[in-house]
Amino acid sequence: MTDNFGSKLEGNIDIPDGDQNFKGMSISLGNVSAREWFTKTREGVKPWTEFFNFQKFKVPKAVAPVPKRVVRNIEQFQSNYMFVFGGLIIFCILTSPMLLVAIAACLGACYIISLKNQERKIRVLGKELSLAQQYAAVGLCSFPLFWLAGAGSAVFWVIGASFFVIMLHASMYITAEEAEMIELEMEEV
Repeated sequence: MTDNFGSKLEGNIDIPDGDQNFKGMSISLGNVSAREWFTKTREGVKPWTEFFNFQKFKVPKAVAPVPKRVVRNIEQFQSNYMFVFGGLIIFCILTSPMLLVAIAACLGACYIISLKNQERKIRVLGKELSLAQQYAAVGLCSFPLFWLAGAGSAVFWVIGASFFVIMLHASMYITAEEAEMIELEMEEV
């Protein structure tokens, strides 16, 4: 088979067996692209001893090299920063009991819906609702609960704290090139 550009397309598509909640769509880690991304992120994690090596933290002497330092450190420690972000999310959820209850209620409702759908399809006013429609209804009904629990402020807190921590680390951690330049300066003196 050829495409519109005249190149040849070949390949096999493996379709996993099993029950799919959404027709043609899976939201679990069984999804190949999600699994590949998670594996790639986990493999990209630099050793935490290197990440927290306080001997490599130096205040920049000028503002000009900071953007280059930040970009290089974000490229180098991207996976570590993802774990920092995840850790801040977990910290925020665990330190907010009302938010924890709201998340548990929402997930509990979704679990009950999935159990009910295994027995038989749920009907409302004579119309059968798909699983996606039922999950959407749970989302809409749980919105006021999340609002009362302060989920909006929690989201902005996590974004702000993550930005602050990541930028602080990325701007203070010297890159390998800067470390070599510092060593050369020390040898010359």
